[in-house]
Amino acid sequence: MNTCCYSYRFYVEKCKALKMALKYIDIGANLTDSMFSGVYSGSKKHPDDLDLVLKRAWQQGLQKIIITVGTLSEADKALKIANKDERLYVTMGCHPTRCGEFLTDPEKYYEALKGKISSNPKKIVAIGECGLDYDRLHFCDKETQKMYFEKQLHLAKEFQLPMFLHCRNSHEDFMDILERNRSLLESCTGGVVHSFDGSLSEAEKILNYHPQFYLGINGCSLKTADNLTVVSQLPNDRLVVETDCPWCGIRPTHAGFQFVETKFPPVKKKEKWLAEALIEGRSEPCQISQVLEIIAGVKKESINKLADVIYDNTIRLFFNKEMK
Repeated sequence: MNTCCYSYRFYVEKCKALKMALKYIDIGANLTDSMFSGVYSGSKKHPDDLDLVLKRAWQQGLQKIIITVGTLSEADKALKIANKDERLYVTMGCHPTRCGEFLTDPEKYYEALKGKISSNPKKIVAIGECGLDYDRLHFCDKETQKMYFEKQLHLAKEFQLPMFLHCRNSHEDFMDILERNRSLLESCTGGVVHSFDGSLSEAEKILNYHPQFYLGINGCSLKTADNLTVVSQLPNDRLVVETDCPWCGIRPTHAGFQFVETKFPPVKKKEKWLAEALIEGRSEPCQISQVLEIIAGVKKESINKLADVIYDNTIRLFFNKEMK
């Protein structure tokens, strides 16, 4: 028997016995990414395995997964995936690096976003992913990003949905836009700055902006010793967790890895794909447990209590209407 298959099956059984009391919601999963169709850099390496990826997620204790949409071209695929399972939901917006797509016909693009949201009220739970990304200006310049980030804030007010926000190396301009539009967002249902990896001061400014603003923590939030110091000081009642898969996986070289208890034996080469195993370098929703383990480790707190708090935070932010 293949050692990897055996060890993964053994791990799954161990999880059922020890970990299934924990409940998770992954607030950010890029399930439309071609990697989940077995395509990497335009080359097919293995069969489409999204169903297997989701099966592992549900086995690990995922209760819901929110599929991130960053462009209109992803919207229909994301909704098609979400409509296959009542536990899957979708965000709707334009990522800062894709805001150039507005330029051909800004109003048409904006109205198309509105149409998707109004037509899918049971599946779309947030506006975004939108915001600013100054690390990748080769995809879209600052002024275009700022213009269409601000434009999308109007969707939050119109549809009374939370914001799914992106802020990379752009905190000052990001907060300036939020402050300038405070009247739009005061009555909205909050938001999350996902994949947060900023300073404690930046975190405090975000959390002080709105009582229902949260910080999304994933592998990119837990890379360095400085990251861990910041996360250790963040209030539990303002945290949510995500994988941002297939990106932002937690690697052995990351500072947070020392706290990881749940290990998933991977296949090291995509071409050696196995239905029972993860692929090294491709993050999956089931690895959400590792994110929570690191947060609990750096905070020196009970993982069970922390899981409950973060789960409740996520329900309050994204699914409050559903629960009423």
